Amino acid sequence: MSNISIVDQFVAREKVVAFTFDDGPNPVYTHQLLDIFRQASSKATFYMIGNQIEQHRELVRTVVSEGHEIGNHTYTHPYMSRLCEQECINEVVWTEELIIETVGVKPQTFRPPYFDYNEQAAQFIRSRGYTIVGAVNGEAMDWEQPGVQHIVDKTKEKVSPGSVLLFHDGFGDRSQTVEAVRILVRELLAEGYRLVTVSDLIGLSAGEGA
Repeated sequence: MSNISIVDQFVAREKVVAFTFDDGPNPVYTHQLLDIFRQASSKATFYMIGNQIEQHRELVRTVVSEGHEIGNHTYTHPYMSRLCEQECINEVVWTEELIIETVGVKPQTFRPPYFDYNEQAAQFIRSRGYTIVGAVNGEAMDWEQPGVQHIVDKTKEKVSPGSVLLFHDGFGDRSQTVEAVRILVRELLAEGYRLVTVSDLIGLSAGEGA
């Protein structure tokens, strides 16, 4: 693991959190999540994989048109610490270029698959202007389909102002995730939270002098 830190939590005085979704876009589950956030008048961040972007470009455009953020999650979802320098560069740059080509916006944040990276990867990612973003609720393990209530409970244990929350909308059956997110969105809004993008959190944190 690099000494260049991955950020799970941003400084925030107000009650704001960022829901993030990895491994999409997915034509079934991404749409379901967009519906939830549309109804909640809230925003999220989608960490998309390049080879999925290529297959679902119109969905990528829909995500952005509805005010959500897209983050870079590599092209093929590898363990970055196992890549040579050129492979690492390709994974980051190919996806970055795909996102720019598809929606006209360069992604501002990067999430390494499996939260795995080394010094070489981190230095290059940072050189492209990215903030490397993790999450506070890894114990929710939504990717394992551990049950809706487990995902909800383990996430609620970790939520505080400025938290980044991890979920998945790609690779496999994500119906548990969708239902858990539906509950969490409703409960967090009821508790007075605003649901914002990761870049929003970065901006608010900078405003706090962090």
